[in-house]
Amino acid sequence: MKTVMITGCSSGFGLEIARHFLDHDWHVVATMRSPRTDLLPPSDRLRIVALDVTDADSIRAAVAAAGPIDALVNNAGIGVIHPLEAVSMATARSVFDTNTLGTIAMTQAVLPAMRARRAGTIVNVTSIVTLAPVPLLSVYRASKAAVNAFTESLALELAPLGIHARLVLPGRSPGTRFGENARPLMEGDVPAEYAPLLDDVFKGMQEPGPVTHAQDVAQAVWRAVTDPAAPMRIPAGADAEALAAR
Repeated sequence: MKTVMITGCSSGFGLEIARHFLDHDWHVVATMRSPRTDLLPPSDRLRIVALDVTDADSIRAAVAAAGPIDALVNNAGIGVIHPLEAVSMATARSVFDTNTLGTIAMTQAVLPAMRARRAGTIVNVTSIVTLAPVPLLSVYRASKAAVNAFTESLALELAPLGIHARLVLPGRSPGTRFGENARPLMEGDVPAEYAPLLDDVFKGMQEPGPVTHAQDVAQAVWRAVTDPAAPMRIPAGADAEALAAR
């Protein structure tokens, strides 16, 4: 029976991805900064492991606890929705530490074992905003676009070793905690000129129309891991699919 390790499972996409793989009889190593055992149904195929993807010691301990894995899903991430003028460099570094460097560090940590077995899949969850600019997301978008570039090169590097690297690009997902989690990073005074734009962006996140549901992302990740013929980039959600097709 195969094993998947998923980062960022305390809510949203990561939690649904973990459920999906459990439902399909995989062993699941669900990681989160503050482990909770009440989020997923009890199962002898489930392990909840503490992990902070910005901490090298935490990564080493989590990968050791996971043991051999067939797939790594780098889903952990944080967002920031703010005019660049009001984003501190400390916040910008924090976003890149989690979204970009955390993905790189986790991938680096699992590759030796995958290389030894000459098998495995790395799936990096980024965002459809990397394909089209959105105001007030400059730092977040840059952190995710960097992961796209990283994954594209990594896929070529690992293919001769029998290891796949793929991207899943979710669209707008009002049902997740993205906006809620981004608000604590909205520090500093916002120049008055940006206030209307900030209101428009938050309202736009709640507008009716095609959206991405957590299950869409789980299904896209499942395809990325289990379908040898899957493309390297997989949009997740009706809005993401429409944008990717342009």
